[in-house]
Amino acid sequence: MKKIAFLILTLCVALTAYAADAPTSNMEILRAKMQADKRLLVASAMQLSDAEGKAFWPIYDAHQVELDKLNARIGKLIKKYADAYNKGSGAVSNDVAKELIKESLAIDEEEIKARRNTAAKMEKALSAAHAARYLQVENKIRAVLRYELAEHIPLAGVGAAPAQ
Repeated sequence: MKKIAFLILTLCVALTAYAADAPTSNMEILRAKMQADKRLLVASAMQLSDAEGKAFWPIYDAHQVELDKLNARIGKLIKKYADAYNKGSGAVSNDVAKELIKESLAIDEEEIKARRNTAAKMEKALSAAHAARYLQVENKIRAVLRYELAEHIPLAGVGAAPAQ
């Protein structure tokens, strides 16, 4: 059951990156469903008491806001790559490749900063063990998402690409 929930969650997250042309209302419904499903998965994995939940959920919600911003940047990065990939018949110019690398690494750095910040808040509010468990859960969810994206995004060609 948990594997199915993870698959549904992953599919929903992946669809948000690819469905930029969908009507706003459909995207809002999809995003709300995805967030609710993820929240249930996290709640199940964290096994918090009521008192622990009162400390945990505000930190979780703040972290999700940060992750939503990062996910939006990832979506834009994927779109930029797809545009360059399609324009160059699979190859991307060195200039575009440099921009993609720079933004990809910046996103990774921001995600690490967000994780550190969240871990510190959880350690203070709950315990280091709770912080570690949450980071593990979040990492597993994001790993599945990244796997799904990687499976569908082709490698950049390294042949000569037109100047962009």
